[in-house]
Amino acid sequence: MDNISQDNEADLAAIDAVIAAFFGAFTNKHGPADPGRLRALTIAQCVIVKASAPEVYGLEDFIAPRAKLLNGGPLAEFEEVETSSSTDIFGNIAQRLSLYRKSGILSGNRFAATGVNQFLLVRMDAGWKIAAVTWDDEREGFVPPRSIAVARHPVVHN
Repeated sequence: MDNISQDNEADLAAIDAVIAAFFGAFTNKHGPADPGRLRALTIAQCVIVKASAPEVYGLEDFIAPRAKLLNGGPLAEFEEVETSSSTDIFGNIAQRLSLYRKSGILSGNRFAATGVNQFLLVRMDAGWKIAAVTWDDEREGFVPPRSIAVARHPVVHN
């Protein structure tokens, strides 16, 4: 593994902030969720894929139903947070594998689950942006691991 330079540490911190904001956009535990915030975190042509279905979304097709679900819909006190991650940076592209936990009340029933996201990011003039996301939620036949062995130890390829 290459040594991590200050520039790479800055890149990792910037990517951490983008990913934290992504997860935070869906939280309605302490007030309204803001899935529209994804527009500032992604490229306009971002592709989002739910792996278990599979379902493929463009950015706007992904945002609209989640805004409705989270704000006035059947999903309340929802929170989703990253619990473990691994980031690889290759020049102007990065990939992030994230484990997460989520909890809330859906149609009156409290739930908690885990899942995994894979993010592809690109360095743009305005900073790191998400170009694609795939995710898979815990379900029968798939339980994500509790942690990623190489979490917080990014590999930088110059």
